[in-house]
Amino acid sequence: MQKLGLGEYELSEDEWPLVKQLRDVLKILKDVTLYFSCSTPNLAMVIPAMDHIDQVFTNCILKKELPEPAIHAALGLAKCTLNRYYSLTDKYKVYQIAMVLHRQHKLSHFRSVGWEQQWIEAAE
Repeated sequence: MQKLGLGEYELSEDEWPLVKQLRDVLKILKDVTLYFSCSTPNLAMVIPAMDHIDQVFTNCILKKELPEPAIHAALGLAKCTLNRYYSLTDKYKVYQIAMVLHRQHKLSHFRSVGWEQQWIEAAE
């Protein structure tokens, strides 16, 4: 690394555990990105994907094996950003309509992730 003048950017032994934790946490975003890029996704999969990302982030925050405060803080910010986008799906009823019309989801997804009954009734 010294030959290229990049030695100062080499990770120390103390930094590698943080990088590994960050890699593990960010894997869900890679998986979802690949799904929506390579597969034949449809609108009805947006809300379940967002719910899944939220669940993974929540589980990571609650884990005791992630001692790095920076990762906890980043996950908290990521959840805030995800919630902001999630709330935008309320603005456009097409997301709920796509879910209700989807043969696999119908209203079962909304119930399984704990939507309030009045929200489920509104989606009907």
